[in-house]
Amino acid sequence: MTRWAVRRILDGCDVPAPEEPDVPDAPAMRVLILDIETRPNLAYVWGLWEQNVGLNQLVQQVQVICWVAKWLDEPGTTEFRSVHHDGHGAMVRRMWELLNEADAVLHFNGKRFDIPHLNREFLELGLNPPSPYKQIDLLAAVKRAFSFPSNKLAYVSKALGLGGKVQHEGFDMWLKCMAGDEKAWEQMRVYNERDVTLLEDLYHRLKPWIRSHPSFGAMNDRDDVCPGCGSENLKPQGHAFLNTGRYQRFRCEDCGRWSRSTKRSGKTNIVEVAA
Repeated sequence: MTRWAVRRILDGCDVPAPEEPDVPDAPAMRVLILDIETRPNLAYVWGLWEQNVGLNQLVQQVQVICWVAKWLDEPGTTEFRSVHHDGHGAMVRRMWELLNEADAVLHFNGKRFDIPHLNREFLELGLNPPSPYKQIDLLAAVKRAFSFPSNKLAYVSKALGLGGKVQHEGFDMWLKCMAGDEKAWEQMRVYNERDVTLLEDLYHRLKPWIRSHPSFGAMNDRDDVCPGCGSENLKPQGHAFLNTGRYQRFRCEDCGRWSRSTKRSGKTNIVEVAA
């Protein structure tokens, strides 16, 4: 359905289509995909089981050692930065610059892991917060909408036929990287980049299921496009019924997402009083 047909439904009247659209067709939202890797805390401990580590036993705190980032649906924009290749300060500052450009950030458990770790690095380096951005956490989307035996990226991606994560030698790879082993760093780069590739593929599979997705319509000042992908290919299909009235419902023919108008096509003047 054309945007002008959608416009007529939303406004409840005929809207003549201009000879040339007066708004851009391409979505303006830039989404940054990111995945970080960290080194562990280093401490002196007395045992291997149920240890309470005091602050005076902590030798070295956790730190980001590398990251991969890519702009969603923009080929050739993948970046890998590390303490080994770029130095800690340059690596952190480059991530700050990318986040400062992003409208939204795509990650897996990033709200609890990647972003807090990066924020600590920014603070310790004396940087102010980057420009505010929305977050799209695919782990939260998987947990909310589905019941997989495991919610890990490795399992969900394989279950959906997207392939798995890169196999590696485990913690030994981290130890070798911290020791400056060039071969181990190359393995880390491949491992890190594969995670970002998986995130991009998984995002496109999950897109219609992601609740509270940043709105492409709001980003572009458009109220006649799919809020989840920016497509104009919306099909009116049924109505959403709220206590305040009836609202036209739409299904995106491109991404499959459901949305509704904010304008009532039917209304009621009497609603239930909360007890």
